[in-house]
Amino acid sequence: MNHIGIKVASVFILLFSIASHTHAGENKGRAYYEESGDVVWDVVTEEKLIALTFDDGPHSTFTPQILDILAKYNAKATFFVIGEHAKKFPNIIKRQVKEGHEIANHSFTHYNPIKKGEALKKELRQTDDILYKITGTKPAFYRPVGGYYNDQIINTSVHEGYRVIMWSWHQDTEDWKRPGVNKIVSKVLSGHQPGDVVLFHDAGGDRSQTVKALSIILPALEKEGYEFVTVSQLLQRTGIDAIPGSNILK
Repeated sequence: MNHIGIKVASVFILLFSIASHTHAGENKGRAYYEESGDVVWDVVTEEKLIALTFDDGPHSTFTPQILDILAKYNAKATFFVIGEHAKKFPNIIKRQVKEGHEIANHSFTHYNPIKKGEALKKELRQTDDILYKITGTKPAFYRPVGGYYNDQIINTSVHEGYRVIMWSWHQDTEDWKRPGVNKIVSKVLSGHQPGDVVLFHDAGGDRSQTVKALSIILPALEKEGYEFVTVSQLLQRTGIDAIPGSNILK
């Protein structure tokens, strides 16, 4: 089975595990959300493209180290930032933008209000305001904290103008657990496919393992001919142009 077949098959197999990411009765399933165009986990493509994503930053130590490694390999990434962290470290956000990376919303306080749409709206708008003051633009993407989502979270996000970006189920590095550099490297390199969205963290604790793992992962994938792109670039290059909100979930 080629990588496209594997990816399609994995969608159906892993649909059954999605209950762990939501409350019963509030989730119509990955297939429904993907068809709406409002939520993306990964894409199907023959082109060797991978989107590296980082949650919870910026961090004063680890984010700059990650940016140094990305620059070395001309890799672009998407950073899902916490609003209060962005407010504290605006110069790191400015550097990310200057170096061609993408900034996305990951809430203001790392709080995911499962059943409180108004609370989520406030978190999104607070982060929006901070990022607009720093960069002059507002982010297009939102990633729910912890990967938890339901209809209300997606509806609220879409109504606020966002597309929800998750990650490839087989590319959750779980680096936040600090499992060891080799395990992080193995997680990415053992099952990578074109169109993957890889989940890393650049804050929320000691991310030295993530930094070291990236210094191994990037040259290995580069040698295979992979190009590291932002989420926006991944969508554009693969012809995904559905407008968020085109099919608000009911």
